[in-house]
Amino acid sequence: MTQIFTRRSEFIAGIRDTFPLVVGAIPFGIIFGALAVNSGLSPGAAMGFSIFVFAGSSQFIGSNLVGQGVGIPLIVFTTFIVNIRHALYSATLAPYMKQLPQRWLLPLGFWLTDETFAVVITRYAKPDDSPFKHWYHLGSSVIMYLNWNFWTFVGLVAGQRIPDLSAYGLAFAMDVTFIGMVMPQLNNRPMVLAALVAGLSAVVLNNMPNKLGLIVAVFIGIAVGIAAESFSPNETVEDALKPTPISEEIPS
Repeated sequence: MTQIFTRRSEFIAGIRDTFPLVVGAIPFGIIFGALAVNSGLSPGAAMGFSIFVFAGSSQFIGSNLVGQGVGIPLIVFTTFIVNIRHALYSATLAPYMKQLPQRWLLPLGFWLTDETFAVVITRYAKPDDSPFKHWYHLGSSVIMYLNWNFWTFVGLVAGQRIPDLSAYGLAFAMDVTFIGMVMPQLNNRPMVLAALVAGLSAVVLNNMPNKLGLIVAVFIGIAVGIAAESFSPNETVEDALKPTPISEEIPS
């Protein structure tokens, strides 16, 4: 039976598939709201970060630097470095989105997050002929945006009433969320190698200033993944683990 795709069905599917990641982002949003007001930002300024910036890691860094009185040029440069990974996301999505008009590209580009990228790249890559995959992308983006802003507001309120909210270990949920995002992508040897090398590099380079070790680890992982892809582009993890038949090991 042929599946019929509609704008509504794709939009709802995007929300549904993103929901587990939405749950993981809840404590992250609460912590940001709490830390932002405790860093000296006004509630309006802290809320503005989530509404107009909408980039979790950059918001944490930016609000902290603003609270310390750091100059605008340094804040812009630091957040640019932190968010440079989005250029990689955009390059990966570009072949699937190049036919979309600007009225679609601009909001979807603004709303692009790690969570939404992890969900929508899988949907775009599926071989079905749905003409509404960008509506799936929209559903994922909108639910993430609304969720982040709602829990930022909750964090603002909580941060003014509960001292040192970050001490409750809520950030651990975001670690689990990112693990959940990465694991489904580890379905072939290049992806596994890239993840392992990037993780080990991040540990080794952890002492670099300003967290630059994470950026370097990302590029090392990408380089290893590209190199591995050139040798075994279509080999899955299961294929790599299969024993080589004896007939292939010993020439006749």
